[in-house]
Amino acid sequence: MKQRMASSAPRIGFDRFIRTAWIDCALHVRLGEADPTDLEHVLDQAELGKAARVKTMTVLKKLWLRPSPELDDLAARCATVAARGPKSTIPLHWVMAISTYPFFGKVAELFGKLSAIQGDCTSSELHRRMSEIYGEREGTYRMTNMVLQTQADWGALRRADKRLEKCAQIRVDDSRVAALLAEAAVRYYGKSLPASSLFSLPVLHPFKVTARVAQLTTQSRALELRPNSRGEPLVAIRA
Repeated sequence: MKQRMASSAPRIGFDRFIRTAWIDCALHVRLGEADPTDLEHVLDQAELGKAARVKTMTVLKKLWLRPSPELDDLAARCATVAARGPKSTIPLHWVMAISTYPFFGKVAELFGKLSAIQGDCTSSELHRRMSEIYGEREGTYRMTNMVLQTQADWGALRRADKRLEKCAQIRVDDSRVAALLAEAAVRYYGKSLPASSLFSLPVLHPFKVTARVAQLTTQSRALELRPNSRGEPLVAIRA
């Protein structure tokens, strides 16, 4: 019975701690602003073990260097925005992370929900929720910690003893970046989302988006607005 439950549990995928400096370097390599050997040098300085280095490089490749075919266009559009010098690269990394790795997104979503009222939550509560979804299997607890460590390094949350606390939100004024975040959220949740509450979704908790939803479709060829049964606009991936 336990084996059947474990085999049917969702895949984890994101299984490494990824420093901001490492993923920034991977993005610079994609942009042609850095050489692949520069990324190798950055990882050399981290003194990772052989297995850890291979797994870390695998994650970096899937995020920026060799994304899956269905996300390659998204990565290309993120890179185009990155080349124009946004104030922060974190929103773009977040776009690729929640689009590529549902596990990463689920940690963010649960923290967003649990911390919504008081601004923090216990790490044990988040781990319990993740185990309910991904199973009490070896790796769930450890990989959740790696994602939390990653999100803390990216400035999305703060780890304080046994509690997880919100950080000051990263302000997103650029409508191009906002459109990419919107697309990533739609991809993550797998459905059209109400325009009125799009940027208050738990998975996007690190960001304070000031762009108007009406601007999104003019900034992204991938998005469109569709009315629901009550005539209210939904943000959807263009067919």
